[in-house]
Amino acid sequence: MNAQTPTVRPPIAMLAELTHRCPLSCPYCSNPVELARIDQEIDTATWKDVFRQAADLGVLQLHLSGGEPASRRDLEELVATAREAGLYTNLITSGIGLSERRLKALDEAGLDHIQLSLQGTTPEMADEIGGYNGGFKRKMQVAEWIGAIGFPLTLNAVLHRRNLHQLPRALEMAVEMGARRIEVATVQFHGWALKNRDTLMPTMEQAREADRIVTEARARLKGTLVIDYVPADYHSDYPKRCMGGWGSTGLNVTPDGKVLPCHAAESIPHLSFDRVTERSLRDIWYKGAAFNAYRGTDWMQEPCKSCERKTVDFGGCRCQAMAIVGDPNATDPVCIKSPHHGALQAQAAAHSSSEGADLVYRVSPKKTAETID
Repeated sequence: MNAQTPTVRPPIAMLAELTHRCPLSCPYCSNPVELARIDQEIDTATWKDVFRQAADLGVLQLHLSGGEPASRRDLEELVATAREAGLYTNLITSGIGLSERRLKALDEAGLDHIQLSLQGTTPEMADEIGGYNGGFKRKMQVAEWIGAIGFPLTLNAVLHRRNLHQLPRALEMAVEMGARRIEVATVQFHGWALKNRDTLMPTMEQAREADRIVTEARARLKGTLVIDYVPADYHSDYPKRCMGGWGSTGLNVTPDGKVLPCHAAESIPHLSFDRVTERSLRDIWYKGAAFNAYRGTDWMQEPCKSCERKTVDFGGCRCQAMAIVGDPNATDPVCIKSPHHGALQAQAAAHSSSEGADLVYRVSPKKTAETID
């Protein structure tokens, strides 16, 4: 497969994980268990070159993420370069570490959009889940600054058994903040989050109630708030179209320069990943072994191979198949047609009915609560 292959289109979006440093220690974090250290992060010049390569490749949207991207002192410089390259820039942030002065500097650098995370709708819940005292208060202040400056805002509410009852209030907060969009994201059990399944797995009843609330809110708030919804995988009958199809719409670059087809792809042990310091982004996208491993449908086994949904959901999530079945080529066990679906339902019932141990918090490779002015 090469750059001339008509079935491989350029990527639309790129997720740039600028750092794994983060002031929060969220127990649902989907980043790898082993995080990249600060001394492994690629430098400013390399990131700037990657952004130019991405624009040349056809990427339109650049999502600046982490960890907490505000931990990078060169964030404004990186945003300015991305803007010069013609990329639409979205900052995915906890808000912790951002000051009003720095937000204004990011606005001047050309930042287009901010996605602000929400760990809970009360200080008690948010600070407990984030593992950071005073985090909610700071986040609310940052939200005010965002509104005053005029950034388009998306609120990202990650929901689980402990805070799903706060979904109605999260929707109200999005409207009150003037957000244009809210992502109602039921926790996805990848990376560190797997350590907390017994504590965070929602019940079937919670999942169905969330479905109902989202359906009603979409009708009620049409024209006011766009609601993106990631339902509870383990309680569903069909898998989501993960990444829009492997190697079809987007790519991720990790803090140490590895290029991944999806956020959790490193959990598939037989895949090897190229680095932006060793190979061009274009070459990796079109010819990289990891990107071609599950591109299209030729890799599929039954029942996916002959299923009418194979170009709808592309067999679901490869990383989830690996995590639950031990075979990344298998049908995502979320699918009702998977021979493992019954076992997954049993797992979901067991995890969601567990009393749950204490939350297992992750520790950043370099914890920082620093606000950079």
